[in-house]
Amino acid sequence: MIRGLGDKKPRVHPSAWISEDAYLVGDIEIGEYCSVWPGVTIRADGEEPVTLGKNVNVQEGSVIHGNGLIIEDNVTIGHSVVVHGDFIGAGTLLGNNCTFLTDSSIGKQCLIGSNALILANTEIPDRSFVTGVPGKVKAKTTDEQIERMLNTAMHLVEKAEIFKANGL
Repeated sequence: MIRGLGDKKPRVHPSAWISEDAYLVGDIEIGEYCSVWPGVTIRADGEEPVTLGKNVNVQEGSVIHGNGLIIEDNVTIGHSVVVHGDFIGAGTLLGNNCTFLTDSSIGKQCLIGSNALILANTEIPDRSFVTGVPGKVKAKTTDEQIERMLNTAMHLVEKAEIFKANGL
C-alpha cells in the first residue's frame, strides 16, 4: 500500500517493484530497480525524505523510519531489519534481524552481521565487518565479501523482475 501524508507522497521509479503487502507512507524516493518485499514498512513522516538509491532491496518484515535517511545504491536490507539511522553507503548489506539506530551512519561496502545492534550516534567506517550487541567492527570486508554482497543485490533485482512480470 502506497500512501501520501498531507502533500508528501512516495515517488517510485517505474522500474522498481513494491509488493502489494508493503506499506509506504510519506516523503519517500524509491530509485531504479529497487525492490520492497512483503511485510515491509517505510515511514517518512519527518521534514526530510527517505531516499533509496538504485538496486536497493528491502526484504520481508523490515521497518525503515527516518528523517533525511539516505540509502545509497546496491544496498541489501535483510529480513526483519530495523533501520532508523541516517545513512547507509553503497554496496552495504544489513544482515537479518539487525538494528540500526538514530543519528548513525554506515559506510560503503560494509557487512553488518545478523542480529547486530548499531547504537545511536555511531559511525561505521567504509568496508567494515560488524557483529555483536552492541555492534563492533571486527575486520575489514574482503573483496570476496564485497563481490557476494553485490551479487546478492543484483540477484534480488532479477527476482523482483520475475515477481513484477507475474503481476505480484
